[in-house]
Amino acid sequence: MTPLRSGGSVPGVVEADDDGTYVVKFTGSAQGRTALVAEVIVGELARALGLRVPELVLARFDPALGAHEPHQEVRDLLNASAGLNLGMDFLPGARDFTPEIAQVFPVDPLEAGRIVWLDALTVNVDRTVHSSNLMVWPTLGTVPPRLWLIDHGAALVFHHRWDVSAPEKRYDFRHHALGLYGPDVRAADAELAPRVTEELLRRVVAEVPDAWLTAFATPDEVRAAYVGYLHARVRASQQWLPTDFPSPEELAAENARRAERSRRGRPAWLKQVPDLHGKPPAEQDWSVHLG
Repeated sequence: MTPLRSGGSVPGVVEADDDGTYVVKFTGSAQGRTALVAEVIVGELARALGLRVPELVLARFDPALGAHEPHQEVRDLLNASAGLNLGMDFLPGARDFTPEIAQVFPVDPLEAGRIVWLDALTVNVDRTVHSSNLMVWPTLGTVPPRLWLIDHGAALVFHHRWDVSAPEKRYDFRHHALGLYGPDVRAADAELAPRVTEELLRRVVAEVPDAWLTAFATPDEVRAAYVGYLHARVRASQQWLPTDFPSPEELAAENARRAERSRRGRPAWLKQVPDLHGKPPAEQDWSVHLG
C-alpha cells in the first residue's frame, strides 16, 4: 500500500487479493462515509449514462497492512478504516486534465455538455479549471486518450443539509473545467434527463453499503431520500441548466482582476509571488493519438 498525499482524504494505492490495483478512499478520512456515498452514487450514475468512470469496488481493509507506515497521521487513518472502504481502478500512466493539457486536448461540445450536465444534476461544484477531477487515459500506445471522471466525494452537497436544499436550486458552474469547450448542455439535457428514472436511481443507490447510510433512521429511508431528491431535480432541469460560461478572454480578465485584488495591500516583496511549482510541464502533442 502506498499513501497518496495529493488530496485531503489521503487515499492509497493498494494491491488487492483479486490481483487488481486500486486507489482506495478510506472511511476514516476527514470527509468520512458521506463522501464515499457521493462517490458511489455519482460514479455509478455517470457510468449508467455512458460516461467514463474507473471501476468502483468495495474493498475490505485490514489496518495491519499499514503497521509499518512511518507517518503517524496515516497510521491513525488506516486504524480508523477497518472494514469496507471504496476502491477505484488505478489507471496506470493517466494524466491530470490540467489547464495546460486543456489548451491542446480536444473535447467534443456534446461530451463536455454531458459532463457539465451530470455535475449540475448531482451538484458537483468541484470540477473546476484548476481542480478538474478529470484524467486523460490512456497516454501510451495507439489507443486514443479519453477523459475519465474521478473524485465525486464533494458532490451531492444537499445531503449535508437535507432540510434546506431545494431540488430546483441553480448553482454557479461558470468556472467548470470544460466551460471553455462550449458545452452543449441543452442537447445533453434532452438526451440524458429522460434516462434518469426512479428505477435507475434506485439501482444506483442500492450499490451503497447500508453501513454508510446513517442520515435517517434506516438505510432504506436514506436511499429513498436520494432517489426522491435526484428525481425531483432532474424533472426541474430547465431551472438549473448552466449555460453562462465565460469566454477565454472573459475568464482571463476575471482571473487578472482577482490576482490584482489579492496583491493590494501587500508589501512590495509579496506582490510578485514566485511559481512554487517549478517549470511548466512540457506540452504533449495529443494529435499523434487522434489521427
